[in-house]
Amino acid sequence: MKIQSAVLTLLMFCAITHTSAEGFINDWPQWRGPDGSGASASTNPPTSWSESENIAWKVPVPGTGSSTPIVLGDRIYVSAAMKTDRVKEGADATPTAQTESDRNTPDAGDRNASDRGGAQRGGERGGRGGDARGGRRGRRGSGGGASPTHYYAFMVLCLDRATGKEIWRTTAIEQVPHESGHNTNTFASSSPVTDGERIYVSFGSRGVHCLDLDGNLLWSKDLGKMQTRNQFGEGSSAAIYKGTLVVPFDHEGDSFIVALDAQTGEEKWRQPRDEQTTWSTPLITEYDGRVQVIANGSNRVRSYDLASGEIIWECGGQAGNPIPSPVRFEDNVIVMTGYRGYAIYSIPLNSHGDITDSETITWIEEDAAPYVPSPVLYQGQLYFFKSNNGVLVSRDAKTGELLIDQTRVPDLSTVYASPVAAANHVYLTGRDGTTVVLKHGKNFEVIASNKLDETIDASAAIVGDEIFLRGKEHLYCIRNQ
Repeated sequence: MKIQSAVLTLLMFCAITHTSAEGFINDWPQWRGPDGSGASASTNPPTSWSESENIAWKVPVPGTGSSTPIVLGDRIYVSAAMKTDRVKEGADATPTAQTESDRNTPDAGDRNASDRGGAQRGGERGGRGGDARGGRRGRRGSGGGASPTHYYAFMVLCLDRATGKEIWRTTAIEQVPHESGHNTNTFASSSPVTDGERIYVSFGSRGVHCLDLDGNLLWSKDLGKMQTRNQFGEGSSAAIYKGTLVVPFDHEGDSFIVALDAQTGEEKWRQPRDEQTTWSTPLITEYDGRVQVIANGSNRVRSYDLASGEIIWECGGQAGNPIPSPVRFEDNVIVMTGYRGYAIYSIPLNSHGDITDSETITWIEEDAAPYVPSPVLYQGQLYFFKSNNGVLVSRDAKTGELLIDQTRVPDLSTVYASPVAAANHVYLTGRDGTTVVLKHGKNFEVIASNKLDETIDASAAIVGDEIFLRGKEHLYCIRNQ
């Protein structure tokens, strides 16, 4: 009876979510969790912690990265990019720009290593502000500094979930990055994704790579080099659904989205995109027997047929520099942008053709939306930040009704990490390492404020009774002790 009950619960959850990570209710298989919403349905993590309280383990992660760790069973997988001592031929070994000298100092004892990359960062994620397309290079210390001269090891690490002990690390490739990137971005901003049999990670200009669960590199795919807006760097994560890996490749050159065979890396289809640099991770979701790939952009949000690459529907009206990932609620998908303008669109999945400015759109709001962090969707309620500020807004996902108006979150200033939710709580993490925990609901109620001693840009992963937070130098496992 217990087995039947567990199976029934899982089937009910999958029927509700229809997402690319079906069957992973007890894992965190991709950048925004089991159903792409940033929420976990079957967990009970702590609400309070510090460097000396409820830390099950804390382990150093070589190099740098702002990607979210993924969790599969008793293992954690995280991407990283580590600066090596090797210098490209003809280059001065002395760092010439703040962006390189501050980014990835080689770790003693970790020189033969290598990581992964929303917001989405975030798939999280990764871009930060900027001038108009084709405009001036970024200011010193932001983007557009001197290109790196050192090789970086781009790697995936596997850790034991119970202890944090490293099980293996695999360097997918060593390359000299051709752009400096923004000083708040990293060369490993894209999160890995798993189908339960293999690990996939897109390092953008450094290729897409597939590893088995023992760390053996199975295939690699070179998609070319991105020329990102103002050299802000890269950050979109790949997404997977039943044997097809989808990789976005929006930049200042010829942008496209490509579907790869997950077993071989061979292209299934490729569609050109009239878009500039985008840092958003696509959502793959099934509706009415057809699987849609929903990818946001500055010009339009588009839905592609997973099987053919055909555009199913498209909608204009978004703001610039898209980073937040789309989320699904019932039979609608909700997309947000929040740079130099705000836009939130709830679009029916049964749409067809160009629906810009049409009555087909379920609801639109333009008063506040996130720039870097993605929203979290929890029990029909959207929580998100205004721009990158510690100002929270909450809306009803079905109607767009304002539930919590713009409210300054105490102890939070700048936010890049996306909020997560579990066990009737919402977790909001700021760049200074502070996580504020709210009680889920229509009223703004702070439960706790927790401080760690590191900068945190990566979004949290929640599995079971544990929260995994990646700081600038360490990965934390937070568990009631």
